[in-house]
Amino acid sequence: MTPTQRSLAHLRKEGYRVAIVEKWNPHARIRQDLFGCVDLLAIKAGETLAVQTTSGSNVAARVKKIAEAEAIADIRAAGWTFHVHGWRKNAQGKWVLRVEDVS
Repeated sequence: MTPTQRSLAHLRKEGYRVAIVEKWNPHARIRQDLFGCVDLLAIKAGETLAVQTTSGSNVAARVKKIAEAEAIADIRAAGWTFHVHGWRKNAQGKWVLRVEDVS
């Protein structure tokens, strides 16, 4: 299961309606995020949540990517909450989520 799939399941369990907004570009052979930094868009009563998903070891790189994204000022001005989800296995072999709020 990918970090994106893990975050989808987690957010749905939390009551969000979630959509994957990152797309595969076969010509460039890369994944393209919404606004250059959003993998998932989640909504529930009065809240819009943008999520960038990754492995636990890449959280800092994703936080930097978001800080440098052209659209981040507009996303923040729109009042969206923005989280980075970092997934890693703990010592017991269970998947653990680290959430960084970069709103």
